[in-house]
Amino acid sequence: QVQLVESGGGLVQAGGSLRLSCVASGRNFRGYAMGWFRQAPGKEREFVAAITWSGGSAVHGNSVKGRFTISRDNAKNTVYLQMNSLKSEDTAVYYCAADSGALLLRQDPAEYDYWGQGTQVTVSS
Repeated sequence: QVQLVESGGGLVQAGGSLRLSCVASGRNFRGYAMGWFRQAPGKEREFVAAITWSGGSAVHGNSVKGRFTISRDNAKNTVYLQMNSLKSEDTAVYYCAADSGALLLRQDPAEYDYWGQGTQVTVSS
């Protein structure tokens, strides 16, 4: 089992920045690729970013590419999502997730094994 707890969400004006954190506990954090997803009301869960177990490779969704950056610190069992140039359409609940396919950068939420409870990000225009 892996437990994931997100933090860092909040209310920010358009153009501003936030950094989300996700702390993992339980089984070996280094054995998992990590991903960030988001879900807005009435919409499906959307892929945001993923990073391999080592942090050597990452991928970002087209809607956030160039604005968001995923990273991880295995010594702290933490994955981050730095969000810059925020837009109103970035408003959603953001979830981190763990994928036992440690070398993969999967974008389908069904492939992920563990999920956090989510943190709300609201961007005001």
